[in-house]
Amino acid sequence: MSPPRSLARLQFHSGFTLDAAVGVVDYYARLGVSHLYASPILRARTGSTHGYDVVDCHEVNPEIGGEDALRRLVSALRERGMGLVVDIVPNHMGVGPENAWWMDVLRHGRESRYAGYFDIDWQSPDPLIRGRLLLPILGAGYDATLREGHLRLVHRRGEWMLRLYDDHLPLSPASTRELGDDAVASHDPSSDEGRARLHGLIEKQHYRLAFWKLASDMVNYRRFFDINELAGLRIERTAVFEDTHATIFRLYAEGLIDGVRCDHVDGLSDPRSYCRRLRHRLERLRTRRPPGAPRDAAYLVVEKILAEDEPLRTDWRTDGTTGYEFMDQVSAVLHDDAGEGPLTGLWRELTGDSADFATQAVRARRQILVDSFEAELDRTARALFAAARADLASRDVSLAAIRRVLVELLVHFPVYRTYAGGLGRDAFDESIFARAVEGALRTVRGEDVDLLHLVARWLGGEPLRSLPPGPVRRARERAIAVFQQATSPVAAKAVEDTAGYRYGRLLSRNEVGVDAARLALSPDAFHRLCAERAATFPHTLLATATHDHKRGEDLRARLAVLSEEAPRWVVTVQRWRERHAVFRQRAEGRMAPSAADELMLYQMLVGAWPLDLAADDDEGLERFATRIAAWQRKALREAKRWTRWTSPNEPYEDACEDFLRSMLSGESAVELRAFAEYIAAPGAANGLAQTVLRLTTPGVPDLYQGTDGWDFSLVDPDNRRPVDFGRRSESLARGLSLAEAVVTWRDGTVKQAVIRELLCLRKAHPELFARGDYRPLVAEGPGAERVLAFVREHRGKKLLVAVGRHLAPWLAGEAVPSVPAERWAGTTLRVPEGEWKGVLSDGVSAGGKVDVADLFAGMTVAAWTSV
Repeated sequence: MSPPRSLARLQFHSGFTLDAAVGVVDYYARLGVSHLYASPILRARTGSTHGYDVVDCHEVNPEIGGEDALRRLVSALRERGMGLVVDIVPNHMGVGPENAWWMDVLRHGRESRYAGYFDIDWQSPDPLIRGRLLLPILGAGYDATLREGHLRLVHRRGEWMLRLYDDHLPLSPASTRELGDDAVASHDPSSDEGRARLHGLIEKQHYRLAFWKLASDMVNYRRFFDINELAGLRIERTAVFEDTHATIFRLYAEGLIDGVRCDHVDGLSDPRSYCRRLRHRLERLRTRRPPGAPRDAAYLVVEKILAEDEPLRTDWRTDGTTGYEFMDQVSAVLHDDAGEGPLTGLWRELTGDSADFATQAVRARRQILVDSFEAELDRTARALFAAARADLASRDVSLAAIRRVLVELLVHFPVYRTYAGGLGRDAFDESIFARAVEGALRTVRGEDVDLLHLVARWLGGEPLRSLPPGPVRRARERAIAVFQQATSPVAAKAVEDTAGYRYGRLLSRNEVGVDAARLALSPDAFHRLCAERAATFPHTLLATATHDHKRGEDLRARLAVLSEEAPRWVVTVQRWRERHAVFRQRAEGRMAPSAADELMLYQMLVGAWPLDLAADDDEGLERFATRIAAWQRKALREAKRWTRWTSPNEPYEDACEDFLRSMLSGESAVELRAFAEYIAAPGAANGLAQTVLRLTTPGVPDLYQGTDGWDFSLVDPDNRRPVDFGRRSESLARGLSLAEAVVTWRDGTVKQAVIRELLCLRKAHPELFARGDYRPLVAEGPGAERVLAFVREHRGKKLLVAVGRHLAPWLAGEAVPSVPAERWAGTTLRVPEGEWKGVLSDGVSAGGKVDVADLFAGMTVAAWTSV
């Protein structure tokens, strides 16, 4: 059973429990899935809808059914020969009253047995924080919170506690020893004397309370990105590693799980060591697994964003990544680079901004450092300053100068992080630093140039092992670790969550793990990447939708058509801009929406327009408007231009929503629907193509919940809406062929049929997909550029796959995503000799020079196997 043939990702929460998943096991078994793939299952904060805010590593989340429900789910899976992979969160935990470890740190400070579990900087230069933990949890300033009575001393469950709003914070034992029966009254904040006593008591605690907006400037614990409620763990410590993984290891040893997906591996101080240690522990537990549980190696993948040409290190001993790089590649190969000029020109003309995406990303990084990561910037600068002070040769370097240099390095850093260790940087990381230094040299002060090169050397430019043991080496090790943990959150917030919402040339290329600067990918490059994957990580995950995606996989596939229809789109947008001018409003001194926000809104409307939504369906339009409005408000705040999460500009946001709702009525709605219909059929063809490529190229396909039908979801929480499994089970039971399903393609059954056939093929021939080689095929003739084809082969068994691409000239405006045979006239594909049988269509072939029309049989995707 290892590696998995395919995964089906499910999001667990109180509204969809482990017992609810038992009810869909049969459906996924019939579909051909080999493993369910669960979001984090350990106890999370009450009401969590995602599970990444774990508060107790020792318990399966009772909100999703607890361990008993997990056992029932696994029993149902084993009965059908299926397995379970779970998401784990080694980087951070949710903090607050529900986290006993965190509360113990608040109570005992540095003396807590868990003080070393969390990545806390107890040596802050601020005397009010030094030796304490900053808690940025107040809704207003400290003095106002105290005066308004939101902080009170209470006696609860046999101990003195500090009540803050509806939560309770522990007090240190030493500070409460002399509190008497009248303590509550004597510490009443409604009087000056009581408030002074209460303040004095609070000042004796191991934490300092602060207004939440101060977090980015002052927080002294490592966070997950800029989320105050998620605190970083020191997983590199053996005790922390073993304690946080104890339940996961037990579940694996008991045969209840078969593998893990490691969230945000780049947040760890040493991802390589972590992954190798995790693999080692899982390997040791294999022999303890009970009969009936697979004894093969555990499946292990990591969530990792890879830049273009960035390799995943093979010495991490993982099976690969969670598949964001494939999401990028399969999307790009379906885009047409001929659209780059017109689309870029439209964007620049309307917005007046000629900056490319790389420039937008640099601007965003610079802003993010100030807005969200001032504390992390300070922490990293001080680590580098300590490294400077440790060496006599650099003791005169100032903290201010280091900070200036550090900012420029971070602003121009081209990847999420590097992985320097005792041997320094490897060749790839060295090239990354060279690019970062090259960019920083353009913006750093002249007097800081030498220091820039010196800092780059400190951060892994020379092997640490070449230094003698002592303070210099220890300070360098610390600086490298802190720096490498700082770069990934800055990249994520700047690129994914800021620049990606600012640069709107074509939103199908603004996605997690995607370089929006690159519009398209050639077939040759796509084939090369597939062959490399087969050789290095044949079992890596292949994803086209995740719980973190910004736009659904079929929404992106439909928007890709705009790269083919760029001239028509340009004219259409210009007409809409003129027509809808009457809907714009002036808000806070500017027109709303801005030209950039308006252009991105048009793309989302035509990309996400439901296939069954008529322009006169008032109820349907209202539901659609509500979903788009939620996306729009989030997008505006993430862009951080006219509004943001920390200081919402509600007049601007409201005016943008008014504009949106005005467009979804009358003649405007008719025009929007007409254009959405125009690109619907080629968009569906793209959706089928990326589905087929995900299921047949080297790797393990990941099927995100609900994407076995058309996926026009928006960013979370929209992409986590409930799935109608009953409807999907009914359509699967009908067993329609592709030819039958394409007639009613709008209901999504055609996509489900493709998935069913190919997953069942994977089940019948697992070795072909797990170990088969990959060979590109080149079509000939007038339609050759519209064919992407390859052969997989293992021990004589062959699979031929072909998908149509750039089909908008043939399908735009058509009622069905089906290409008549005459369109392919004269286009052929040289197929290996032998007898072939259609998988997605009826028919046989003898191989050789085959007409592409015969391969596709009216469809836009084809799969044939050797007999």
